Amino acid sequence: MNRLVPLYKATDALHNLLQKIGPSTQREEAIAEITSLLDEREQLLAQVKPPYSEEEQKLGRALLPLDQGIEKKLQTLFAELKSEMKAVKKQKTSNVKYTNPYQNVANFDGAFLDQKK
Repeated sequence: MNRLVPLYKATDALHNLLQKIGPSTQREEAIAEITSLLDEREQLLAQVKPPYSEEEQKLGRALLPLDQGIEKKLQTLFAELKSEMKAVKKQKTSNVKYTNPYQNVANFDGAFLDQKK
């Protein structure tokens, strides 16, 4: 039996899932599913050891473009999440500055300080 068939199926499922993900999808559910598929793939990759038959080598060559596509899509997804997290953090600080604009004022312009000698 070919040892790479379960790995190919998991990789293909992950690739298809990443192609479907858009900005309107439920991101938390999609990330949970991506994580579970990545964990499954990691376990399957650990089981794959040489020597490889001709059929396994062909399937391995078919896995390479899928893996590269997965890598690119995961990098873009990660970059989008980072930018959204930065935007949320900036929005929070902007809201705090709007509600209390004089919170971090350190100068005393216009204040009269009485000094007696």
